[in-house]
Order: sequence, then C-alpha cells, then structure tokens
Amino acid sequence: MNPVDSTQSFPARLHLLIPRNSNNGIVIRRGPSKQVCILNWDRIKNKFTVSQWLKGRIYERRSDISPSGKYWIYFAMNGKWQSEAKGSWTAIARVPWLKAIELLAKGDCWHGGDLFLDDQNYWLNDGYGHYSLFTSNKITRNKSYQPPNYYNGECLNVYYNRLQRDGWNLKHRNKKDKNDNSETILEKKLTHGWKITKICHEQLNSPPGKGCYWDEHELFNENGDVLTKPKWQWADWVDNAIVLAEDGCLYKITIKE
Repeated sequence: MNPVDSTQSFPARLHLLIPRNSNNGIVIRRGPSKQVCILNWDRIKNKFTVSQWLKGRIYERRSDISPSGKYWIYFAMNGKWQSEAKGSWTAIARVPWLKAIELLAKGDCWHGGDLFLDDQNYWLNDGYGHYSLFTSNKITRNKSYQPPNYYNGECLNVYYNRLQRDGWNLKHRNKKDKNDNSETILEKKLTHGWKITKICHEQLNSPPGKGCYWDEHELFNENGDVLTKPKWQWADWVDNAIVLAEDGCLYKITIKE
C-alpha cells in the first residue's frame, strides 16, 4: 500500500441527521480534518445556515437527533485533556447549536454518544468513564434501556442501531478478517420498485481520504438494474427523494415511474 501524501487534500466529509417528525435537519461537515462545521437545514425553504464551528472532532456516527428535531446528541473530542470536559465529551444541545444543555465529560474516545428514545429520553453509549458536569430537566437518561443489537462500544453501536431504528434493514454482516476488516450491508426500500443499499466498511487500512469507518452505496430496481455509487459517502430517503453527499456537496435525486 502506498503511503498517503500529507499534502494531498480531500473534499469535506458530510453526514446528516434527519428527525423523524420535523422539517429540519443537521449537516455535520468535517474538513479540514480537525475542524467541524454544523449547519442547520430548513427543508421547507431548502435553506442551509451555518451554526457553529468546532476546532476538534465530532464523531458523526455516535450522534443523533430527537424525533421533533429540537435537540441533538453528539460526541466530540478536542484533546484538551486537562480541561473540565476532559478533552472528550458527550453533549445534548438545542438544534443546531453546540452549547450543551446536558454535558458528560469522558476523557477518552471509548464509547460515547447516545440515541434518542423519544423527545424526552435518551440512552447513553456509556461503557465506563462518563462524568456528569450538568444536567437538564428537559431530557432524561434511561439507564435501563439497551439497544436491540450490540456492535462493540464505539461508533457502530450507535450508528447501526440508529440506522435500523430509522428504517434500514440489516441484510448482512461479515466477520472480521485477519486484518480486522469487515463490512455491514443495510437496505431500505424506496419507491417505484427501487431500493438503496448502504455498504458500511470497518477498515484499518482504509483508502486515502476515508476514516476507519466509511460507507458506499448501490441502487437497485425491480428490473435488476444496479447503479454502483462508491463516492456517495452518505445517502438516505428524505422528503420523497434520495439525498446524498458526494465530494463535499449535497444532491437530491427524485425517482419517477
């Protein structure tokens, strides 16, 4: 494998959080690698507004948004290990802001992040190590809940459970090979006989410009046609259209009969 050129630049990585019962959304834009921008998406006006920047990392696969679109959860790291938040933390904030209404310091990047169970209750991907700095009476941690499936303690435990909660069906999960690589395939039915497949890679020696977790996609129709989309880093069925992220841009595709 050829070494990565440290001077090589890559398009921003985009990841979206779409609430189930609201017409807004959040875009998590990573790029450069140690900077993250949060944008609000007004899906009625199709308007994007920059909210805040973070000098650090937000782990998008450990994040979630409440069904009403009012709150969101994120796990972040800025490496300031001597700070009150211990350099990494799980936060719950009002959409689309970063300022926490509930904050749990972590101090490392094991576990972290949450899933909303409804608008007032959430599950914490804890494992060990979270330390509560302050809480809110608007939301409550459900300590007895456990997700339907377990995918180890980091990103995938939140991400795969979130996808399945939001209508993606788990089709196949490979066992890790001798290099500790594997892939998980999920599928969602669309309209007019189409379906979309999300191929989620867990890879130590990932291709240049991709992290250890990265996705690609395929489209199928009932006639057997297959459209392979390796550059779609994020895609989902939103407002009766395919919304996708490719090369740092968002696109919308409608399906006609």
